[in-house]
Amino acid sequence: MNHIINNPLFGLIISLLAFEIGFFLYNKFKVPVFNPLLIAIIIIITFLKLTDISFENYNSGAQFINLFLGPSTVILAVPLYKQLPLLKKNFLPIITGILIGSILGILSIILASHALGLNVDIIRSLAPKSVTTPIGIEISKQQGGITSITVAAIILSGIMGAVLGPLVCKLFKIKDKVAIGIALGTASHAVGTSKAIEMGEIEGAMSSLSMGIAGIITVFLVPILLKISMLIIR
Repeated sequence: MNHIINNPLFGLIISLLAFEIGFFLYNKFKVPVFNPLLIAIIIIITFLKLTDISFENYNSGAQFINLFLGPSTVILAVPLYKQLPLLKKNFLPIITGILIGSILGILSIILASHALGLNVDIIRSLAPKSVTTPIGIEISKQQGGITSITVAAIILSGIMGAVLGPLVCKLFKIKDKVAIGIALGTASHAVGTSKAIEMGEIEGAMSSLSMGIAGIITVFLVPILLKISMLIIR
């Protein structure tokens, strides 16, 4: 048994099986709360707890999934390329929406964290919650944050965006496909973009664009807004 657990493929296979189960449940019931990533996380945590397998043993193989984060993000440029005329037509509103969304996303978490009296290191870790994992980790490292908390916050914001985003759009009767894509990509990065692609080609293209631009904007905004907030609160 130990031979199997210590095999680097163990964590990788468990991760893929958990996601496949989540994907199956989502396709069967079509309920937003059955997000495949959320289901996979619950299954893996439960499995590790019940079997008393250490995270280190699991992650020795599961970490290889991180190698696919970069390529999977780049491939999202394909639907964007197909929608270049739409991008050119709405360039200014799109860029403005992404910029405002990025600023509000960072400010809201910083102000909420201060209001709750969270530690400075925690605030630095949570600030880049709305960008893709590779970018968020690097921002967190540069600001002296805790990368494990950053990753958890990124995953949570992505799942919440994918689950609640479409419901919010229906509640406020937001039907514009460009606006929906911009909102999902800016607020919930790759996970939100996967949901946007599911909703339609235009939504997916705008969401992938927003995810990329929001990542670049966040790299510059997080250090500035963190310093300003610290000065004001002091």
